[in-house]
Amino acid sequence: MSTSYPCPRRGHRVLDAMPGSYETSHIQALVEQLDGAADASYDARAELICLGSAATPAIVHGLPSLGGFGQLTAIEVFQEVADPRCGPALIGLLNSDNPTVREWAAMALASLEIDGAVEPLRRAYRACLDRAFPPDWTEPDGIRWALTELGARSPVVPSLTARLRTDTGVDSPGWPSAHFTAIINDLADHSQLILYSHFWQVDAGRTYGVSGAGLDWQLDWSAPWEHLVEESRTWSLLEASEAPTGNNIFVAPTWIDRTDLYPER
Repeated sequence: MSTSYPCPRRGHRVLDAMPGSYETSHIQALVEQLDGAADASYDARAELICLGSAATPAIVHGLPSLGGFGQLTAIEVFQEVADPRCGPALIGLLNSDNPTVREWAAMALASLEIDGAVEPLRRAYRACLDRAFPPDWTEPDGIRWALTELGARSPVVPSLTARLRTDTGVDSPGWPSAHFTAIINDLADHSQLILYSHFWQVDAGRTYGVSGAGLDWQLDWSAPWEHLVEESRTWSLLEASEAPTGNNIFVAPTWIDRTDLYPER
């Protein structure tokens, strides 16, 4: 009989790395529950995380039969357990019909540093562009992040923009908002296109989101790159003119290079 020990999560018990047939069927049932109602799915998720790598094969095997919710929950389990054997399954999810599943799979591949993930991620990014997804949508944004984390993408950071950044700690939220106009012009002058910006307040070591100008601007992505850059500059400068200010207010712009919109095939 398999040995077990108390699990620190929710009082479950963890099986050893070689579960018997009874335990295997139990794990399979937990995988099926990932697609169930919220409470059942959460409990199954917690127990699968407690089981650790012993549950990885069953999750990988059951992944294709799960719906989008179940697959997203399975990705959360993969990230918590950090078993590299889930890598091929995550790569397979890059071809899902569900854009959120594709996005989460891409980000999990990067956070787990899965070997061989770069080329599938590049193909997934090109597929986003082929679907005419704007580059500021969450899926292409997440894939760019993943490629950057894996060292396969190097954002262009002009020298002035790099110099103006203030380090406020490990979770530095960006640049002092007082420099936002200078950053906008510096990026545009170097042919970098700002997609959007978030504002943060740092207070007593804690970071809070702050509402910006709330401008709802969209670009015509069929326009030439130079036109897109200038349109983005115009909208971003307008946003800067209405942005929150203060010594503890920071801005984190997200921008792309021409190569992000026109990647090599």
